Amino acid sequence: MSEPAKSLAYARSQHDRYLAEYKEFLSIPSISTLSEHKPDIQRAAEWVSRQMKDIGLRNVEIMPTAPQAGSSTAHPVVYGEWLGAASETAPTVLVYGHYDVQPVDPLNEWVSPPFEPTIRGDNIYARGASDMKGQDHAFLKALEALLKNGELRVNVKVIVEGEEEIGSPSLGAFMDQHKDKLKCDFALNADSGILRPDLPAIVYGLRGLAYFEIWVYGPRQDLHSGLFGGSVHNPAQVLCELIAGMHDENGHITLPGFYDKVRTLSDEERADLARIPITDETWRETAGVPQLYGEKGFTTLERLGARPTLEVNGFLSGFTGEGSKTVLPAKAMAKISARLVPYQDDKAVEEQLKEYMRKHAPPTVKWEVKRLVSSPAVLVRQDTEGAQAAAAALEATFGVRPVFRLEGGSVPVVSMVQAKLGVDSILMGFGLPDDNLHSPNEKQHLPNYYHGIEAYIRFFGNVAG
Repeated sequence: MSEPAKSLAYARSQHDRYLAEYKEFLSIPSISTLSEHKPDIQRAAEWVSRQMKDIGLRNVEIMPTAPQAGSSTAHPVVYGEWLGAASETAPTVLVYGHYDVQPVDPLNEWVSPPFEPTIRGDNIYARGASDMKGQDHAFLKALEALLKNGELRVNVKVIVEGEEEIGSPSLGAFMDQHKDKLKCDFALNADSGILRPDLPAIVYGLRGLAYFEIWVYGPRQDLHSGLFGGSVHNPAQVLCELIAGMHDENGHITLPGFYDKVRTLSDEERADLARIPITDETWRETAGVPQLYGEKGFTTLERLGARPTLEVNGFLSGFTGEGSKTVLPAKAMAKISARLVPYQDDKAVEEQLKEYMRKHAPPTVKWEVKRLVSSPAVLVRQDTEGAQAAAAALEATFGVRPVFRLEGGSVPVVSMVQAKLGVDSILMGFGLPDDNLHSPNEKQHLPNYYHGIEAYIRFFGNVAG
């Protein structure tokens, strides 16, 4: 595979301009879940649109989406394309990114303001620096370098959405509506990461997600805990006990049938896992905990990507303000998420959770399970031309063969692309495990950002070759 040498040299000469643009992008507080930031979402979409036009993509447009059932949100998708490949057999790659970001709270834990990009050492700190404005900008700059130097020899379509951080509720209908426009041979999804600055990785499996609220109802209203305590079952206590029973002493999830479809890793997969340079001690330090926890009988790396989980994401009940108020709460709510592995059914987990509640909830309370968001797990082949092009690009850029790995997080668009467009995705991004995604002091390692641009340049070159 020949190197796109002119494009690589061009990209290396543009670092100062690239960094200035990157900071400008990061300064837009495009928080998709908060309605007061809807104008900022529009600003971010316009910024991406201008970038696409400036680098030479054609037919660029900001395309509206429609709110779907259960959601009042509909943020636009930015689309652009370049279909000028000389060869009639040149493949078409659909490149995916998102311009929305997570909320910033707790704000007081940020060292520098979240929307004032700040460089400390080799890192740039801002909300969205790693997830995923840095990855967006890297692939756009790679395409710019290739187009400016006449070295793009594949057809490219780019979509950058504004709802990923809220589960992409409008994207499925958008894909259905524009299936012909989005037709491609495979997708490149930049919403991903590597393991260390000197060890690249390609994600071939993503855990799915099933997200619920569990409500437990007791008395009609909050009661005086002195007058009624001891005679009325406390919903907060009931919910805590129910949640505690969802795991046994070995960390095993007790929902009926939960593990029925969980796949076993192959010997080849275990061998690749063994190459991942994450020890229990480094993972403990990254998490900032006194000791690791997990399902017995499995390594930490297996627990991170190959085993399903059930987690409490939030809990609300009674009085939570400053000081004391002696109430027996009328209701309690917990937000619960399950990360699922192939071939678990995200919809079946809802029934498993309800069956657990039917068996274990006492008759002294009423309860309700609400499903908020779900997406299936994804497993893609490692031997496709796209995957091999990515592996070669990463090895040429970093000087070491990349690791194929399973990712614990969920990226709903990967399963959407598979289901609606009938193609697999190559997950190729450059975030790090300690980039503080969704947390205060989010960062991107700048050498990774620049390496990412070069790796994307080589990737498109390899696909053409």
